[in-house]
Amino acid sequence: MTPAATERSGRRGAVPLLERPLNRILGKATAAQLAKQGVTTPRALLRLFPRRYDTWGDLTDLRTLGNGEQATIQAQVVRAAARRTRSGKPPALLEATVTDGASTMDVVMFGNVGLVKHQAEQLAPGATVLLQGKVGLHHGRRQLASPRFQVLDELDEAEREALLARPMPIYPATESMPSWMVARAVRTVLDQITPDDVPEPLPQSVRSADRLVDAYTAYKWVHTPEEASQWRAARRRLRHEEAFVLQTALVQRRVQHAAEHTAVAWPVPGADSLLADLDAALPYTLTAGQARVGNRLAEALNSTVPMQMLLQGDVGSGKTLVALRAMLQVVGAGGQAALLAPTEILAVQHRASLEALLGPLGRAGMLDGAPRATRVRLLTGSTSTAERRQLLAELAGGEPTIVVGTHALLSQTVQIPFLGLIVVDEQHRFGVAQRDALRERGGVTDPATGSQRTPHLLVMTATPIPRTIAMTVFGDLDTAVLDELPAGRTTVTTRLVPWEREPWVARIWKRAAEEVASGGRVYVVCPRIDADDTEADQETPDPPVSVLLDETGDLPEDALPARPLAAVVDWAQRLAAEPALAGVGIGTLTGRMSASEKDAAMADFISGRTPVLVCTTVVEVGVDVPTASMMVILDADRFGLSQLHQLRGRVGRGERESVCVAVTGVEVGSPAYHRLKAFGDISDGFKLAEADLELRSEGNVLGAAQSGRRSDLDLLRVARDGALIARAREQAEAVVAADPMLAEHRDLAAAIADRLDEEAGAYLERS
Repeated sequence: MTPAATERSGRRGAVPLLERPLNRILGKATAAQLAKQGVTTPRALLRLFPRRYDTWGDLTDLRTLGNGEQATIQAQVVRAAARRTRSGKPPALLEATVTDGASTMDVVMFGNVGLVKHQAEQLAPGATVLLQGKVGLHHGRRQLASPRFQVLDELDEAEREALLARPMPIYPATESMPSWMVARAVRTVLDQITPDDVPEPLPQSVRSADRLVDAYTAYKWVHTPEEASQWRAARRRLRHEEAFVLQTALVQRRVQHAAEHTAVAWPVPGADSLLADLDAALPYTLTAGQARVGNRLAEALNSTVPMQMLLQGDVGSGKTLVALRAMLQVVGAGGQAALLAPTEILAVQHRASLEALLGPLGRAGMLDGAPRATRVRLLTGSTSTAERRQLLAELAGGEPTIVVGTHALLSQTVQIPFLGLIVVDEQHRFGVAQRDALRERGGVTDPATGSQRTPHLLVMTATPIPRTIAMTVFGDLDTAVLDELPAGRTTVTTRLVPWEREPWVARIWKRAAEEVASGGRVYVVCPRIDADDTEADQETPDPPVSVLLDETGDLPEDALPARPLAAVVDWAQRLAAEPALAGVGIGTLTGRMSASEKDAAMADFISGRTPVLVCTTVVEVGVDVPTASMMVILDADRFGLSQLHQLRGRVGRGERESVCVAVTGVEVGSPAYHRLKAFGDISDGFKLAEADLELRSEGNVLGAAQSGRRSDLDLLRVARDGALIARAREQAEAVVAADPMLAEHRDLAAAIADRLDEEAGAYLERS
């Protein structure tokens, strides 16, 4: 706030004008209605931006108007009368008749008694008005119901012409608070403020470099533009401000974290190291991407600044090997590493994968173990008491170990005193507090000072994230990308099959039998366990929380299929009776099964005792069966694009040619249809993520369940504004580098506090 604004605030009281309760400025009734939209202060009202801008447009002769036509007319009021309604819902009714001199039309408006009475006074007989609305029929007469209107009698010809050309802001409205009432409330606030009342979060250097208007002008022009160029300039400035404030918050948190926390610098392994032994034992060479990312992680781990890295790669890109190599850098130097997985199936798979990659290097202390080796331990909710007690003792004793676990790793009884690196897989499945529970209890203690060092952090996702979202959601993390697949991975052919094409559906099961006969394995994924279920099965009580990373079932209720959604129990029985699959074992796997039942189901599937596995999305991530060659997804429209891509990634993991079949009943041309068509046409996960972002809004960018942010973005759209976000990022880094605490940018600091509440701030700090 400027000195002048501070002086004005002092004259009026301690509370700045923009922070005052709205009822003191607009009255209790209007303030109460705006509060229902979350608007409680003048500042919040100014940030309730118009959804669009209309103009009055060309005037229309009443005689030419037909039912359902949108019209703008200039007419004279013949009569107008207000009365209460019999039902009281709405309380009052205005009935009027207008004429253009050649024809007449009825006008009707609804509202509370005070509003309708005021409208009747405005529409006094003889008044000349502009009306805009949709023509309807009532008892055979043409009628405008609840039109926008403007009384013209007090305007001269020039003013009338200007009015016809002037953009009209259209606001988010409710039945009790229509757009014109919001506009009137905004104008009431604008009439009382001066430039000194409006904080300016954008530094002058930023405004000058991008030719942006000041904040006061932006609010004036966005709400009361005289011409289209003004609201466009205002929205450009306000969109830039939104990107800049968010990026500054992310950059500042990152800088503060680096300044306040230290980590152990784990030396880059040389030729005589556990990591070098692994590289020498691998039957293949690293891809260029794996080598590049590996070198970057090695450098980051060899620093006292805690690494905060997001590793994203498409399904099958080799993230597990990259993570293992990073963990060996720590373990080989005497530290401990933990891999946190969202489900027990995935944790078991990770342990098996790590042990397979390590071979003798993962069997320390065993007869067939290598001279230089480590151990990979597993801690889940199914770990026996005796095994758990032994494992906890080893961890607490500081044994250089890799421990893989689920939420069980977050228990207060788990102590990992030499924890140097945390790897979080499918990070969007975890809340921030859950990740922190492990991060805060681990960490190496500095023997010189007794202070605890912060573990390095590597979060991984196989759900490719568009660059603009990565900058916005994970802006305080470094981002590393694996953008190529290892040699030997086969392309998966994707086919869409409509339920109504029964011969096509029947052919699916014949193809499944052919796959099994040639040694393949077949997944059949259903969105339900039982036909009566109302929610999809979840392996974990903490499902994906960000619509950016996963969004399931976007069909409206009235578009749900008449037939029941596919369920595991039902389809296991159907396939067991399917003639084409006669003699083929049919297994099931769901999140409701016990750990031992899941292990047995996977073992039977892998061995071929039940080569067809009917399951839910418990196999979505991490499950690695090289012989799996066919994925059938029933009612595929009930899954988000990222889930579909993850499920497709369960096949094609060996040398067999593989196919993914998505069965759906959606209508051609519907949003779900376009999403499935993109899934069928695009196999690259990163391109698919970009297509997904284009197909639907990004929702709450920070992810409400994780971030606690008060509201979605206002004008900024990550799908559209990638260049702007990158530009704002550069500008934010320059500002924070020169002024880390924003001491010289108080309005910017206040904007960050206003835009992000405490929980969101904690999210940014801890992500």
